[in-house]
Amino acid sequence: MLEKIIKENIMLGVEKMNKKKMKDGIKVQGFFRIQLGKCGKVVGDSGWQKNTVVNLGFQDYICKSIGALAGSKIVSHMQLGTGTEPDATDTSLQGETRARKTTSNSVVSSKTLRSTASWSSSDNTANVTLQNIGLFNTSAGGTLACGNTYATSQWQSNQDVSATYELRFS
Repeated sequence: MLEKIIKENIMLGVEKMNKKKMKDGIKVQGFFRIQLGKCGKVVGDSGWQKNTVVNLGFQDYICKSIGALAGSKIVSHMQLGTGTEPDATDTSLQGETRARKTTSNSVVSSKTLRSTASWSSSDNTANVTLQNIGLFNTSAGGTLACGNTYATSQWQSNQDVSATYELRFS
């Protein structure tokens, strides 16, 4: 009888541990910031904005990369645009404008991927109204990993743009 009670208590303990493990999970939140500069001074700042990780962002950039599966992708370029917020099913950024820039990627705080890129005034030959941003795996075409829109910014031909994008895992 005592043996049966001990086994039942052990089984209850294992069941509680399994339920706790099932509640554990990985979350990813993305944030970006775009700054316009002129003569070394910041003249426009979007502040930190939340992003949208699209379906293929989860599938190709996160899931396939962890499994080292064919078709996995890595973030290597950032794009600015004039369009709206990407939908979860989008594969490109609406209103892509000017050249995509190669990102400088680093890991900060062990759970955050930080990607940075910058555009000089020579990349912009005419004023353009910027409204969205995204991360990609190639310099042209490719697949959108994540992106979002923000309050419009007027990028004048005598201004530089710098952008920081973070994907934070918890």
